[in-house]
Amino acid sequence: MYAVVETGGKQYKVCEGDIIFVEKLPANSGDSYTFDKVLAVSKADGFVVGNPTVADCTVTANVVKNGKSKKIHIIRYKSKKNEKTHMGHRQPYTKLQIMSIQA
Repeated sequence: MYAVVETGGKQYKVCEGDIIFVEKLPANSGDSYTFDKVLAVSKADGFVVGNPTVADCTVTANVVKNGKSKKIHIIRYKSKKNEKTHMGHRQPYTKLQIMSIQA
């Protein structure tokens, strides 16, 4: 059994026990988080696609931790102008473990 959920403008295919990294959510480590935007569910009796979401279906996840990903370096360079700019960025994320899918 798996489900397709939407969070942070992205879609994730999840099964029970999966660990996923999503855009930062307003939850602390150890909390439980429920996804209400379930786009599709695969059950034992078939595949259900929502219009736009599946009614009465939720996915519950446990927040493992909040963190920041690896730093990416952005370098801008303009030739013949003696101009160079260096910036860095670390995207915040939330690590989730999928506990159950209620369909």
